[in-house]
Amino acid sequence: MGQSFKRKVFYIPGYDPIHPRRYRELYRTESAAQGAISGYDIHLSAKNGQGGYGWFVDSEIDGRSTRADLEVMVWSDLVRASMQSGILATYVQMWRTAHIYIASGALWRLMQLRKGPVMAALYPVVTLIGQAVFAVALAYPAGTMLAMWHPGLSWLGIVVIPWVLMGFRRYDNRLFAYYLMHDYAYSAAGRGAYPRELAARLIEFEARVVAALRGDVDEVLLVGHSSGAHLAISLLANISRSGAIKKGGPALSFLSLGQVVPMVSFLPDAYRLRRDLKHLSVQEQITWVDITAPGDGCTFALCDPVAVTGVASPDQKWPLVLSAAFSQTLSYEKWRALRWRFFRLYFQYICAFDRPADYDYFQITAGPVPLGIRYKDRAPSPGKVIRAVSKYRQTSP
Repeated sequence: MGQSFKRKVFYIPGYDPIHPRRYRELYRTESAAQGAISGYDIHLSAKNGQGGYGWFVDSEIDGRSTRADLEVMVWSDLVRASMQSGILATYVQMWRTAHIYIASGALWRLMQLRKGPVMAALYPVVTLIGQAVFAVALAYPAGTMLAMWHPGLSWLGIVVIPWVLMGFRRYDNRLFAYYLMHDYAYSAAGRGAYPRELAARLIEFEARVVAALRGDVDEVLLVGHSSGAHLAISLLANISRSGAIKKGGPALSFLSLGQVVPMVSFLPDAYRLRRDLKHLSVQEQITWVDITAPGDGCTFALCDPVAVTGVASPDQKWPLVLSAAFSQTLSYEKWRALRWRFFRLYFQYICAFDRPADYDYFQITAGPVPLGIRYKDRAPSPGKVIRAVSKYRQTSP
């Protein structure tokens, strides 16, 4: 048996209000499934004591043992707080968010990249407007019925409007209109600038990563999923500027999954994110691999977030843009069952593949090979998009 490999993994989820235990359970079930498919042993154990929410993973892959310490960077409390808006406030958020994207020209530019994520962004707008129209339409027959009792009561038909809208919101766990509206509104509220409370949370995250870089591990790996990807970009750029990455220390790696970076970087005031993209893309001491899939309609698949934002420099090194190729790495039966389940596909990057290729989330996070070595000399996937599309490319006000 070879020498044990030690890794510290930080997972930054997207805009998700759910407790991070869901990610532990998903990792437990899906890693077992992938291990059975790919022929390796992997199991989880509890992590006690102080520190962030996480778990340990032990694996035996290709005759080598690995001990991984996984930790979820929790910002679900901020997400829940941002979702407390009432029905009327949500409609105000919808108008403001739509105005920001349309008036700034960002919406048109985003549609030139991938229409899928733009359609996903328009879905809550169309759905909420449809719900309001339906509620107003019901007010007329309600008023007509009340007028049969007394002509002066017809105007009371409008009282059905809030009840209908409350009914729709009650079942939003099936429609996701309010959830998605809050998601897009949270990113757009500052026209691309990070909200103050989120910027403060990133400082806390940075301290934990820096502490890990000083620990007894072979690799420190950040995984940024969905909107967690652009948070990780800013976090890593700050760490790089601080000089905390020491020569001879642990390898520092970054895996971005299903990123939606252009939804923020294309906005007028996203100066920090654009500056961080430009900085991170040229760093020699960090490995950055970006995984998306054209079959995932909610991501900017194969779009180099640095290049399309228009901040790429001649010496750009990262990211290495690769496709998870859902239609090839999932069996026909599984792909057919999942392809229209958009929220399930959002999580497929951190799930098992029954026809795995070189992307295996569990070998990357709990296997014996660092990310940089795993994808050394790997060419980017065909179809990589590098055309500068964003209207706003300034990295400072």
